[in-house]
Amino acid sequence: MADPILETRGLSKSFGALKASDDISMTLKPGEIHALIGPNGAGKSTLIQQISGALQPDAGTIALMGQDVTGHSMQARAKAGLARTFQISNLVMKDTVLQNVMLGALGASGRVWRFFSPILSNQSLLDVAEHALERVGLHDHRDRRTDELSHGQRRQLEVAIALTLKPKAFVMDEPMAGLGADGSKRLTGFLDTLRNEAPILLVEHDMDAVFALADRISVLVYGRIIATGSVYDIRANPDVRAAYLGDEA
Repeated sequence: MADPILETRGLSKSFGALKASDDISMTLKPGEIHALIGPNGAGKSTLIQQISGALQPDAGTIALMGQDVTGHSMQARAKAGLARTFQISNLVMKDTVLQNVMLGALGASGRVWRFFSPILSNQSLLDVAEHALERVGLHDHRDRRTDELSHGQRRQLEVAIALTLKPKAFVMDEPMAGLGADGSKRLTGFLDTLRNEAPILLVEHDMDAVFALADRISVLVYGRIIATGSVYDIRANPDVRAAYLGDEA
């Protein structure tokens, strides 16, 4: 069996008396989409923040490609190949689509940003950025200001920026949020192909997308994982039905 690309062991995080993460151990395997689901307030965002490096756990470890990255910054984890997309878009709205992706490519290259550097004339960065835009279907929008894009196109742009990292793993925080049915369907199809490039840890409330994409699902309730298994296993689990899925199962 292949070693996991991403692994947490015994992650715990408390805020006063509230235990937001309670001894969480989970893995992300090569080529898979592992969905993390649960009700609002279950601790999903806290867990993702710990995995991405925005928040340090009180206990436990996080490993990427077998290397302990628990103490590493968000930037160091990104350079190591952990690509995160955000629940709320983290884009520079006044810049063009191409500029946003080139800044991502610049960060991935490890080069230092200099204000007067002619970044847009750097052919190697331009090639990386344009290829990423082609991958997500936004190349024709390269010169538009980001604030002119639809919500769904901004989600695609976030994925394009993540692609410039040449990721070993994706962490996606509600990529379907705010998309209509057509947008969700298109993004679901794209993510289904993206798993072949790098596995995806997917936090999502759109259960149609989760059931269509996930190889495994973990269910987080009150900071603890109460079940992990296939779509069939999770649909049939009475504890999961009672805690979260209800009629959606």
